[in-house]
Amino acid sequence: MPQILLTPAQRKEHRAQAHHLDPVVMVGGDGLTPSVKKEIDASLNAHGLIKVRIFSDDRAARETMFQTLAEELNAAPIQHIGKLLVLWRPMPTKEKAIDEDRMAGPRDFKVLKYSKRAGQRPEVKTLRVLGNQRLTAGGNVKRAKPKPKISLKKRSQT
Repeated sequence: MPQILLTPAQRKEHRAQAHHLDPVVMVGGDGLTPSVKKEIDASLNAHGLIKVRIFSDDRAARETMFQTLAEELNAAPIQHIGKLLVLWRPMPTKEKAIDEDRMAGPRDFKVLKYSKRAGQRPEVKTLRVLGNQRLTAGGNVKRAKPKPKISLKKRSQT
């Protein structure tokens, strides 16, 4: 897979965004093992822009790792500074399953009812609120008002 080519302005923008990031993957003495590549790939899918720390002292080896990761994972090499590598890949779009028959489910709320007598503990009640209901400030469950079938403007004209 070819690596992503970016303009210098895009690379500069990604460097600025990566400045505050912490390394999410650390490469130890074994180097780029398949499990490390898999973890970097998963991090790129989750975050898009990541930092990788390499604990090797050999600069040439780090440079080859940087290029290898960019080519094999179809990522853009953003920056190699010291033992840190910054990689970027656009995040894949997640498809949401839309179920049109789905309705709002019931929700449970805990409500505190304070006693009028001082020194007593408040009573904790768990209330279930359905999709067509709402919880008032006093802790009561009320039905939502039905929508009017005719607008106010049309009602005033008739």
